[in-house]
Amino acid sequence: MNAAEPLRSLLLSRIADVPDYPKPGVVFKDITPLLADAKAFGALTDALAELCQRYHADKVVGLEARGFILAAPVAVRAGLGFVPVRKAGKLPGATLAQSYDLEYGSAEIEIHADALRPGDRVLVIDDVLATGGTAEASLQLIRRTGAAVAGVAVLLELGFLPGRERLEKALAGAPLETLITV
Repeated sequence: MNAAEPLRSLLLSRIADVPDYPKPGVVFKDITPLLADAKAFGALTDALAELCQRYHADKVVGLEARGFILAAPVAVRAGLGFVPVRKAGKLPGATLAQSYDLEYGSAEIEIHADALRPGDRVLVIDDVLATGGTAEASLQLIRRTGAAVAGVAVLLELGFLPGRERLEKALAGAPLETLITV
């Protein structure tokens, strides 16, 4: 799903292109101007909270780090709990971990072992879908808790990268909602 045109235009107008960051040839999509604009951030939060209702989510998972910024207010707006998925070693107590491959190596994410229960329906929220590695690992992690994936929602999909294709199998029929595709 792409956002309705007025919402899409508002959100895009608040996303800044930063050339050659973090390295030459890359155009970074900076969402901090969107976050600083109460109207745009509120509209984004409302759109994502509506997805929680549409897919009957019980919990919202946010992926480190900008996914936290988007997912926490969505959870509050939707009246749901928020669960962070963090880089390995950042959560205290008992955790479950999931490793995944990156184009330049590997990484690991974790969730509190007791954060989700069997039967919970979880909407995963992140800012950008690029190669899909972190999102794919988060879906594996969520299912290992016994919870179900209600869907994945992202603000911005980089359509020229293979994230959607990588996630297709891991979604197992759950929807992938993108507000903006570039």
